[in-house]
Amino acid sequence: MRRAFQFVPALLAAAAGSVLFAAAASAAPTQYPLTLENCRETITFAAPPKRIVALGQTQTEILYALGLGDRVVGTAVWFSPVAKSYEAVNAKVKRLADNDPSFEAVVGQEPDLVTAMFEWHLGPNGIVGKRDQFHKVKVPTYVSPTDCVGKDNSGPGDGVRTQMFSMELVYRNIREFGQIFDVSDRAEKLVAELKAREDKAVEQVVKLKAQDVPVVVWFSSKDIKGDGFMAGKNGVPAYILSQLGARNIITTNEEWPLVGWESIAAANPAVIVTVRMDRRRFPVDDIEKKLEFLKTDAVASKLDAVKNNRVVIIDVGATRAGLDTVDGIETLAKAIASFGIAP
Repeated sequence: MRRAFQFVPALLAAAAGSVLFAAAASAAPTQYPLTLENCRETITFAAPPKRIVALGQTQTEILYALGLGDRVVGTAVWFSPVAKSYEAVNAKVKRLADNDPSFEAVVGQEPDLVTAMFEWHLGPNGIVGKRDQFHKVKVPTYVSPTDCVGKDNSGPGDGVRTQMFSMELVYRNIREFGQIFDVSDRAEKLVAELKAREDKAVEQVVKLKAQDVPVVVWFSSKDIKGDGFMAGKNGVPAYILSQLGARNIITTNEEWPLVGWESIAAANPAVIVTVRMDRRRFPVDDIEKKLEFLKTDAVASKLDAVKNNRVVIIDVGATRAGLDTVDGIETLAKAIASFGIAP
């Protein structure tokens, strides 16, 4: 198990891809007031926001990638260390909480924009606050379209995706930030770089022809020997698998349904993808506890993927809708090729 394929996050180097950047279309400057439709609400900006609180690592890192780190006055909801290329700017930003900050902690930063990665932090049932709570204190809000377009968050848990996630939603998020902050040229350059990486990864995967390889993606579990949070059929990991031509053995629309290991055993995946993170909400957030469970559990240890050492460790960033999603495509493509199971 110690030889499981390891994932090292790729960095978005600011100086890389200068030719690609030069080819990106020049974008028109923003005309204010700017009005956008965002997750069933209409938001209007009279000018570019200057004080931002970002609830979610992906939203924070997109702002950093757009050169807006000096406007971020608070951040929260982190699963892993910041990308190395953003360490310097991130060190100057106040961490309100590793997980869920209070409404008071957020408004205490006097933001003129609060942006969130998930509706369950900032939405109709937001645990940090509802959007109208912020609007009552005259603070505009923006929720990433990756968590509301083609997704129903009205119920408990992580929501239900009614449509397959697509990187186009990440690109929409980046472009809308470009409009809001009047940095659309930077946004187009970032989108162009990410698209080029995705296209290159998919091109490499096509050569593998790893069609219909059964895979399961295990995020975490509430209890060490309990059911696991597995990636549903329409989320970010499912998108990654679809790009590879691999088959997700989980067929529910839930984002991260709890699934018993007996059910996993019945499907007998050829590959198990496990997620590494710094978060410690549950004991099995620890990757070492995941690996130990797979080796010792009476059911999991009998799976073909475990017996044949086909366990892939990916960083949590690859499971989220953001800059690191393409890394997941690259990582799994290399792993499947190294396992020699592609037909």
